[in-house]
Amino acid sequence: MYISSNAKYLSQHSSIMKFHAIELFNGKTSSPNIPKQVFQLALTLIFLSIISLCLNRNTHSSFSFPKLNFQGLRSIGFHKECDIFIGKWVPFPRGPYYTNASCSLITDQQNCIKFGRPDTEFMKWRWKPDECELPLFDAVQFLELLRGKSLAFVGDSVGRNQMESLLCQLASVVYPEDISYNMSDTDFKRWFYADYNFTLATLWSPYLVKARDADPSGHSSNSIMNLYLDKVDEAWAAEITKFDYVVISAGQWFFRPLMLYESGQLIGCHKCQKENVTDLVAYYAYRKAFRTAFRTLLNLKDYKGVTFLRTFSPAHFENGDWNNGGSCVRTRPCTKEEFKLERYYIMQMYSTQEEEQRAAAKEGRKRGLQFRLLNTTEVMLLRPDGHPNRLGHSRHGNVTVADCVHWCLPGPIDTWNEFLLYMLRREDQTAFGRKLQKTA
Repeated sequence: MYISSNAKYLSQHSSIMKFHAIELFNGKTSSPNIPKQVFQLALTLIFLSIISLCLNRNTHSSFSFPKLNFQGLRSIGFHKECDIFIGKWVPFPRGPYYTNASCSLITDQQNCIKFGRPDTEFMKWRWKPDECELPLFDAVQFLELLRGKSLAFVGDSVGRNQMESLLCQLASVVYPEDISYNMSDTDFKRWFYADYNFTLATLWSPYLVKARDADPSGHSSNSIMNLYLDKVDEAWAAEITKFDYVVISAGQWFFRPLMLYESGQLIGCHKCQKENVTDLVAYYAYRKAFRTAFRTLLNLKDYKGVTFLRTFSPAHFENGDWNNGGSCVRTRPCTKEEFKLERYYIMQMYSTQEEEQRAAAKEGRKRGLQFRLLNTTEVMLLRPDGHPNRLGHSRHGNVTVADCVHWCLPGPIDTWNEFLLYMLRREDQTAFGRKLQKTA
């Protein structure tokens, strides 16, 4: 198999070399002052390099790839500044990076095809920025960028949804080892890619700050919670200094009934329906939670990571809320006008996050810390077709409620990791540039 593959590889590259040789010796691109022998020597060296590369390919398993020349990756530059988050969804007949058959890591909650979704068009769209091209996700390049490093997703189950998407996108190269058994908390998951010495993790914290059940009868899908807005959730904060990159997010849990505390005192609530308690909008708690999370990262002595804020992910319930008959049955992307009414609260959630991220980024620059905005809000507002609806099976076995919050795998959420890789490449190029300046 390898011999056949390498023969084809050599044949393709030999044809390319012949084409360039003809051009060179015909004088189309060569300088008349350079001897023919120089070109022959150069072609010989190229040919030997290709042979060496092909021989090296034989030593790798079916899930391994040759090591890349990473200096070369850095030279694959971005020709101009481009806001990759402004654009539109366009048809992409090629379809997804993986399927539920090719990736065994998809959980039942997001495995829409396994549980009978009949349409597949929702998997055949791709995000196209207005002013540039968004590169396809390259699993080898991602793993090379993160070689010897670690990445954590901190937040709720939509953050975990993105992590599971990433696991499947990387599975085209290698499957990781689940090392979560070393963790005492089952809501913290860790995966290890030994060939790259890369750790991927998800740290469950739906509010980012300290939260406790307020209902004496225990936790339920709509029970009231005590939220301590100025106290970080120590569970993730105690772990976060171990990571080089952090993707932080939160969202839908802030629409639950909440009792809100600051400095140990009850200062109001959200949808608690209690007398003599000030009713506060969801944006209030949302802002304070992100402010506390960012301040924690800024003040942790040993935290040196790059922080990405993945912005609010919109739900698409129609004809009712999640608990009174709402569902999401669309099969194609929509226009901004179709969700005009919902757009107001969605953009309020987004702007609340964005303002806190901007303040953290300003303070972070003084301390040598980077805070970046991974802006998925308006991008995903246009994808009401991408949710499991009633086809996902939750971890708790409840399939009677439509899921218009999480995203099918494969599906539009795979785009988030295209964004992430694009941003990681920029981070690497920026860091590389800083090193060059120091050594100059």
